Amino acid sequence: MVGREGTRDGRIRREPPGVSRATGGRPRSPRTWLCVELPVTDYRVVWRLQTRLVAARREGSLDRDVLLLTEHAPVFTLGRRGGLENLRVPSADLERAGITVIRVERGGSITYHGPGQLILYPVVDLLAAGLKVVDYVWRLEEVVIRTAAAWGLMAERNPVNRGVWVGTSKLASVGIAVRRGISFHGIALNVNLSIEPFRWIHPCGLPGIGVTSMEQELVRSLSVAEVCETVKDDTEGVFGVELLPRALSELETVLGEEEPHE
Repeated sequence: MVGREGTRDGRIRREPPGVSRATGGRPRSPRTWLCVELPVTDYRVVWRLQTRLVAARREGSLDRDVLLLTEHAPVFTLGRRGGLENLRVPSADLERAGITVIRVERGGSITYHGPGQLILYPVVDLLAAGLKVVDYVWRLEEVVIRTAAAWGLMAERNPVNRGVWVGTSKLASVGIAVRRGISFHGIALNVNLSIEPFRWIHPCGLPGIGVTSMEQELVRSLSVAEVCETVKDDTEGVFGVELLPRALSELETVLGEEEPHE
């Protein structure tokens, strides 16, 4: 269990940031990540931002890792293993619904993003952090597992596919890309979004699997904002870091001018 004492908002109290069960509860001196919280933002905008952060991290103009937290307007994305064969409805239906399909460089297959889904996009120098890809993905999943447990929901890994599951239904999908040792993309946690668009695809390229959300499993309303606070705490605990809140404008001063794009 992640914790034993309940709080007024229904969460389970966990260890304070900087203390890990893996270290027997001994305090540690955490590294720092910059943490930027964005509103519901178009997928392409955040995708371009991640690309710029990766370049800045690699070149050294950005001296620490960054966690972006956001939600997206409705969109389907195709990973390196994903194809349109996993789309179950005609493209004309998507056009009427105003949902685009975008192919990206992350791992995995097709998935859906929409409001009510909290997305973690850590831009992390894996070499500097001493993390192998498999360990890094495990930690992303662990953040979500601990967050779910903190709200009274038991979630777990499943050998069928990476990500976080409740029974045979997927609660969170994970897919990353690594460019010259810098990881980007991340993990998407279903908080209170509509599940309907997932029925238009084979989620993660797996026919017949279910998709669920925290709100659906807990049978009560909860907001992305309050779950986000738990996610930040658990990110600190799992990765052994301290998150430093920053505005996007502060990052922009480091990144400089954005390159023109079509």
